[in-house]
Amino acid sequence: MFYREAGDYKTSYQDDGQTFPIKFDRYRYYFVLFVAFAMVPFLINDYWVNAIFLPFLIYSIAAIGLNILVGYCGQVSLGTGGFMAVGAYACYKFMTGLDIWIDGVQYALPPINIFFSVILAGLVTAVVGVLFGLPSLRIKGFYLAVATLAAQFFLVWLFNKWSWAYNYSASGQINAPEREIFGVAITGPSTDAWATYLFCLVIAALCAIVARNLTRGASGRKWMAIRDMDIAAEIIGVNPLKAKLSAFAVSSFYIGIAGALFFAVYLGAVEVGEAFGIQKSFIVLFMVIIGGLGSIFGSFAGAAFLVLLPVLLKLMLADSTDEISGFSSVMSWVFLVAFAAAVVMLVINIVRTRSLIAGAGVGWIFASIAAFMAYALTIGGMGWPTDIVAHLQLVIVGALIIIFLIAEPHGLAQLWRVAKEKLRLWPFPH
Repeated sequence: MFYREAGDYKTSYQDDGQTFPIKFDRYRYYFVLFVAFAMVPFLINDYWVNAIFLPFLIYSIAAIGLNILVGYCGQVSLGTGGFMAVGAYACYKFMTGLDIWIDGVQYALPPINIFFSVILAGLVTAVVGVLFGLPSLRIKGFYLAVATLAAQFFLVWLFNKWSWAYNYSASGQINAPEREIFGVAITGPSTDAWATYLFCLVIAALCAIVARNLTRGASGRKWMAIRDMDIAAEIIGVNPLKAKLSAFAVSSFYIGIAGALFFAVYLGAVEVGEAFGIQKSFIVLFMVIIGGLGSIFGSFAGAAFLVLLPVLLKLMLADSTDEISGFSSVMSWVFLVAFAAAVVMLVINIVRTRSLIAGAGVGWIFASIAAFMAYALTIGGMGWPTDIVAHLQLVIVGALIIIFLIAEPHGLAQLWRVAKEKLRLWPFPH
């Protein structure tokens, strides 16, 4: 009964059109921000930051950028990894200082603050994204996907061959120098976990707020008009040139910021072929598909899912304790079989109803979660080889993409919206 609008009256268009019109949503949003900014930095360590929080925040920014282009504007892109590489190398050049030639004279620009280096790297990526977005004015669908895929391979090749981009290093690898903000190290070997987390959190929060307002404003409506029917959008006055190129620019700006953070704050040293290969483009695309197309929350949900999945599978299957009692071993297998049975029944329900929540879908989802939690509490892991667990992760992600595309194309975000609607009506059926 706590999730209600009773008594939550709106007396102006501004109140009715705010991002979170329900008070409970606003309070939950403020609570999450309070926990993220005021509590988490004092509770985390290096493992939690490097294994979960930094990848989650950085991939969330990249997923938001790709979602703006694919989910809101309907322009398919497979060049995310290449655009992240542009952001990473641009950030590296801004951090180490630029050497430019004007009228045959070389000028050395001093290094720039890490925060402004990340923002300028996003701007450089936005320019590159607009250049590779020009074909979208004439082609779309599969052909546009191939064009952006060509951009992915071209950019990776470029940063492999363009020695100026990596300061003529013999190895071709770029290393982030130590940079500080207000005397606190953000990049380099002597950084603290809380500092890198807060730096990425501030940028992710700002990016999410800006993206939310953009998609709710005039720009977002133009993008969605192009996505739904570009010819009709042009007839009613939407300029397809400005709409598509602005979507490419904003999307590339976010992806460039993610690439800069991925290099400078998270990894510290990258080689373009390994860090920003084609698999990076597919990972971010999978996050958007599973999280939900056309949803800022879905970008966070998809990033959280794909970041947490390898960690959970490792704890569930790979890691094992040396001393496991016979009772614990038997119960772990019981819970594992129950989990597999619940998943099978959920798949059968999806095939019959073509929905994740229709019929007994919700019940089987909760049964799967309960069985998994019981298994996790019973035993630490089964001791499986890590390579088998890694391949199982790919199988699970592929199966989930097929399930979501068939049963719930709008992903986890739609499931969250449906759950909120149920809470708004509960215990009444309609």
